[in-house]
Amino acid sequence: MSTENEGTTVPAAPSLPPVPGAAPGGTSASAPGAERSQTPEAAQPDGTYHHHTEPAAAAAEQPGHSPHPDPATAPLPGPVPAGAPTGAQHAAAGWPPRPPALPSYGSGSGSGSGSGGGPAWGAPAQVSEPPRKRSGGLVAAVLAAALVAGGVGGGIGYWAAERNDDTAGSTTVSAADAPKDFKREPGTVAAVAAKALPSVVTIEAKAGGGVGGGDGDTEGGTGTGFVYDKEGHILTNNHVVASAADSGTVSATFSNGKRYDAEVVGRAEGYDVAVLKLKDAPSGLNPLALGNSEQVAVGDSTIAIGAPFGLSNTVTTGIISAKNRPVASGDGSSGKNSYMSALQTDASINPGNSGGPLLDSRGAVIGINSAIQSAGSGGLGQSQAGSIGLGFAIPINQAKNVAEQLIKTGKPVYPVIGATVDMSSKDSGAKIAAEGTGGTPAVTPDGPAAKAGFKAGDVITKFNGKPVDSGPTLISEIWNHKPGDKVTLTYQRDGKEHKAEVILGQRTGDS
Repeated sequence: MSTENEGTTVPAAPSLPPVPGAAPGGTSASAPGAERSQTPEAAQPDGTYHHHTEPAAAAAEQPGHSPHPDPATAPLPGPVPAGAPTGAQHAAAGWPPRPPALPSYGSGSGSGSGSGGGPAWGAPAQVSEPPRKRSGGLVAAVLAAALVAGGVGGGIGYWAAERNDDTAGSTTVSAADAPKDFKREPGTVAAVAAKALPSVVTIEAKAGGGVGGGDGDTEGGTGTGFVYDKEGHILTNNHVVASAADSGTVSATFSNGKRYDAEVVGRAEGYDVAVLKLKDAPSGLNPLALGNSEQVAVGDSTIAIGAPFGLSNTVTTGIISAKNRPVASGDGSSGKNSYMSALQTDASINPGNSGGPLLDSRGAVIGINSAIQSAGSGGLGQSQAGSIGLGFAIPINQAKNVAEQLIKTGKPVYPVIGATVDMSSKDSGAKIAAEGTGGTPAVTPDGPAAKAGFKAGDVITKFNGKPVDSGPTLISEIWNHKPGDKVTLTYQRDGKEHKAEVILGQRTGDS
């Protein structure tokens, strides 16, 4: 079985240093094997000493042996016959010299060898100086241990730390104390949320007689809104309060738990915008700052605040996924649908988030969360299915214009072109219907479209240069403008493309 450290085994150290080619005095030395040690026998009749090899086990019994001994401290190998010089004689004699880094091996005479005439080489030195440390063996052992320990370094490190726990030199580092006041930097989600939450309310709408109301169209349903001005106006979605608008009750609860009764000032079904007014509004209200939805860019950070499924003061984050997304928040077939050229975001939005603010990274409102794409319902709307990362918000520039009109008159004002569009047409564009509601003309006589020369059957393909692929897309683009604005429409008739300028008219109230 292989391991991580396979191939890194350290070879065993040799039992004795290598033998040099010639011994002092010119006598040839025998060449021992790699695993053999040198041991002299008894003196021979001619006064010389011969050596023979013995198994390496003899050398292995000598502890501390190293393949690279310190020249100043290496021990003399092997037992030595009697008559070896003492420390003083050893130093005076020219032979044997102090062993080199790799000691020499050879033979000599019984009474001396070479010019020094000293005893046989290898006699134990009877020295009076203290024994020298055997550091060579320790160095080799440490080196081998270091190489092998590469695979178990973690365990050895832990063992070493554990051994040092009770010592005064412990290296344990403790974390510094946390700051007493932890401040969030401006622009962080936490900082933006902390500033915005006191101006966001959870709305509870109940229909007259206790039947239906609010997000999800259930009794005691909830939605969200936010403070629009210091007078106590609250901006939200129409579908949040529609069921309670006539004879029902509406209340708004702030993040601090304080609850206030409210009344509906005005509603715009087509825009899906509504304005409430707090009864006995408290002083010191802080309206949320309004941004500019025209300056929003895809990829900008977003923060949504609301009460998804009744969970008040919930904060979620995401980005702007797309702009100018044409959205019909109903079934797309009735006159009560809401149309918007929406900001698309992947911030988590669920039923109960409706009417809440979509903020940018500065904390400015760039949209009103209004609809989600629901995998369960297969369409756009306010179903009870959860978020799949496709949320849509009414651009705040449009919502502001509608809110101002509702506060002034209580009724919405819609820009129109004076033509009925076929919402069920499969053509690539917005096709003017054959006839209007109740058999009326599809192009209103003397209306903006009629004055520009439009006829039933014309297919509008562009609005101010932007592609138009359907009726809802055309309405969404028109409702981003105000009555009196001049726009350019590109259309096709009998296979030919035409352009016409149209001055938008107006319609007051929901029909």
